[in-house]
Amino acid sequence: MKNNIRVERAIVKISQQQLADEIGVSRQTINAIELGKYVPSTILSLKIARYFEKAVEEIFQLEEGE
Repeated sequence: MKNNIRVERAIVKISQQQLADEIGVSRQTINAIELGKYVPSTILSLKIARYFEKAVEEIFQLEEGE
């Protein structure tokens, strides 16, 4: 699963830590999601999308074959 969290963070000028604090997870979790090492739960995906005021599909995209 691909995501554009890093791009969205850059647009609103917040750090991984700031995003983590806003949605109630660790900075390491945000880092792992951005790197594609961790697939977030539905609830976490919705929280991230809500924070950026975007649809989930605008933040997360399935890759070929997923």
